[in-house]
This record gives sequence, C-alpha cells and structure tokens, in this order.
Amino acid sequence: MDSEDRIEREITIAAPVERVWAVITEPEYVGKWFGQGLPARIDLRPGGIMYLDHGQHGQFLTRIEKVDPPHYLAYRWASGYPGDEATEHNSTLVEFTLTPDGDGTRLHRVESGFAAVAIPAERRATASRESHSSGWTDVLATMREYAERLTA
Repeated sequence: MDSEDRIEREITIAAPVERVWAVITEPEYVGKWFGQGLPARIDLRPGGIMYLDHGQHGQFLTRIEKVDPPHYLAYRWASGYPGDEATEHNSTLVEFTLTPDGDGTRLHRVESGFAAVAIPAERRATASRESHSSGWTDVLATMREYAERLTA
C-alpha cells in the first residue's frame, strides 16, 4: 500500500523466478529495462555498487544492501543526488521480492524512506515520491515485457 513514505507495486510475470532474478540483477538486462540499453555495472554483494544510467536524469550509484538469490534484492537509491553514492541519509530503499506463482513469478517491489530524504527543489520532478509512483509503474511494465520476451 502506498503512503507518504513508500510506494508498493506487485506484478505477475510469465517467467520463472530464475529468469526474473537475472533480469533484475545481471548487467546486460538491467541496462535494458532501467537504463540506456548499455550493460549496467553491478557489484552484486552487500556494500557493492550498481551503477544505473537513467539518461537525462543522471547516473546513480546505488548501494546494494542485501542479496538473497533468487528471491530478494535490496539497494539504496539516491535519486535526488545523481553522481553521489547512496547512503542512509540521501536515499530511499528499493526492495524486490520474487516468489513462484505457478509457472511464473510474483514480483513485489517496495521503495521506502521518502519522508526522511530531503530532495533538492530542482530534482523534485524526477526524484519525489509522486514521480517515482508513476515511474515504477512504467518501469515494472517494461521489466515484465522484457522478462516474458526472453523466455518466449
């Protein structure tokens, strides 16, 4: 449930958990659904950095918080501070939870911590909870289409 501090989305993807996990964690896939098409640089371990190229919105040094393949990934995203490494003070926490659902996958995504982050005025249009609410809907739809196409 969305609130002033968090955004939650859940989708079902017609692809096995392992394929969806690959799509959210492997460089060549991440660069396709959240980026400019080039492979993302990812150090997939707690404390590692995942570099997300969000085109005109900037480059983001997200910090991996927890990895539990193939079911859970959490990272910090400083969307109001492109180019800065994400910390507890400048970022939100993005969590992906994958569970089998028949032959497919239920993907639950939460982004939380908006209330504790000061977003610079010039970044509110792209880094606010409101902008992320609609943005995640679009990104998850793209991710689903991409994951399903890979398994076809």
